[in-house]
Amino acid sequence: MTDVLIDGPEGEVTLVLAHGAGGGMRSSFMQGVAGDVSTAGIRVVRFEFDYMAAGKKRPDPAKTLQENWRTVVGQLGGGHDLFIGGKSLGGRMASMVADELSVRGLVCLGYPFHPPGQPDKLRTAHLKMLATPTLIVQGTKDAFGTRTEVSGYELSPRIQVEWIEGADHSFRNRDHIAKTVAAVVRFITSG
Repeated sequence: MTDVLIDGPEGEVTLVLAHGAGGGMRSSFMQGVAGDVSTAGIRVVRFEFDYMAAGKKRPDPAKTLQENWRTVVGQLGGGHDLFIGGKSLGGRMASMVADELSVRGLVCLGYPFHPPGQPDKLRTAHLKMLATPTLIVQGTKDAFGTRTEVSGYELSPRIQVEWIEGADHSFRNRDHIAKTVAAVVRFITSG
């Protein structure tokens, strides 16, 4: 089984989170979000993509990362009882398999709509038809997709975007993380 970290009680709701490209499942952001979400009675399972677990800096190709998602969801018993998502890369890869895995919902924390400074290289084609209920939490100062840019994208009506005022892609301060966690808990417990 893929190594995982689990926060919170076993219960009806589980959120599975994958990390961003540069920080693993033990990063301060991932620990903070998992710990805080779990205090709301939501079980949080964190895992690392194979490249990160192997100590590599460069992410594997998308196909491999998506297979990592399939493996973890399979090990947890399937998607019907799970919310999946993650930070940046982790959330993006989850968004590419969410419909296929029939998960209850998708949570993307700092979605990388495009590389910084390259707004013409969009990573949104699959988001137009996404059927899974989705929450994207995005900072208003995120270089991977600003409020103005995102408002012009064609996104599925199943996607809601929650903006965290003053946050960048890293959600660096405690207030930004608290607001992110509150948005995630509202989303998961509202349906």
